[in-house]
Amino acid sequence: MKTLTEVLEKVAPKHVKEQAALVASYKTFYDKWHFELTTGFSLLMYGFGSKKALLEDFAMTALADGPVVVVNGYLPVIRIKNVVFTIASALWEQSRARTEGCVKRKKLSTGQPLPNQSLEDLMIFIREKPDSEWVYILVNNIDGPGVRDDDIQRTLALLAACPCVRMVASIDNVNAPLLWDKQMANAQFNWWWHHTPTYDHYSVEGTYLPLLLTSGGSLETIKSSSLVLKSLTPNAQSVFKTLAQFQLAHPDDQGLPLHQLYTSCRDQFLVSSELTLRAHLTEFKDHELVRWRRGNDGQDCLFIPMTVDALTKLLHDVFQ
Repeated sequence: MKTLTEVLEKVAPKHVKEQAALVASYKTFYDKWHFELTTGFSLLMYGFGSKKALLEDFAMTALADGPVVVVNGYLPVIRIKNVVFTIASALWEQSRARTEGCVKRKKLSTGQPLPNQSLEDLMIFIREKPDSEWVYILVNNIDGPGVRDDDIQRTLALLAACPCVRMVASIDNVNAPLLWDKQMANAQFNWWWHHTPTYDHYSVEGTYLPLLLTSGGSLETIKSSSLVLKSLTPNAQSVFKTLAQFQLAHPDDQGLPLHQLYTSCRDQFLVSSELTLRAHLTEFKDHELVRWRRGNDGQDCLFIPMTVDALTKLLHDVFQ
């Protein structure tokens, strides 16, 4: 049976000229959008179609007067500290470039170099920067799965409120405004909404959908999961294999309790402590490979959200 992806790839695009003309018309607003950023607003682009190419073209064309940090919210997982560190690094590099004869590495208030700073220290460093130095933050899909977490949204809102930060973001979900309370939307993000439908394919964003949204039996899900597993350490792979083998041997069970998985992995010398096992499980959960659910006896159990056939094929692809 053909997959939906295979069918869609054979569908000829329609209204190509009209679509190109529509996207090109937005270029006339670039100067206006740039001005809105300089006056303290954040830009929020909404409308049907991928806006990734539009935002990146806007950044390359109109935002050449400062560093641009891109955050792809459509990714399954985003490490917000890495984002904040990248922003702080861009500001630090900008300050160093503007300071002639600077030979010493700048440090934060605690006296430690940037890489060793906590998230709080990095935020203080960014917040204390004046608006005479700025960085652009481009968030593709600020309503995406990688940044939908409440803590991440609040961190992004705090960043947007910093004098040195100029934020441009896109949304695609009609319920995206529910991510923000009044304080975040109006005082911190200070959104200026722009209706910019492109009717463009979600070709890049859709690359990550099989791992996130499919039922667990499609070829795309198996391929995505296989790529993730092959990137993990041998011990992590073996922990996943242990859980998978239990699930295949007990298809009617709700899952495997943590203490049973730990005992099995410890006996195989895969982990030395429950803390190590939890670290592996966190990585699995970040990539949607493993989930929790309540068993019939009330215990929280781990399970792999795949059909028997899909899980069997995945094990064959990774371990054979």
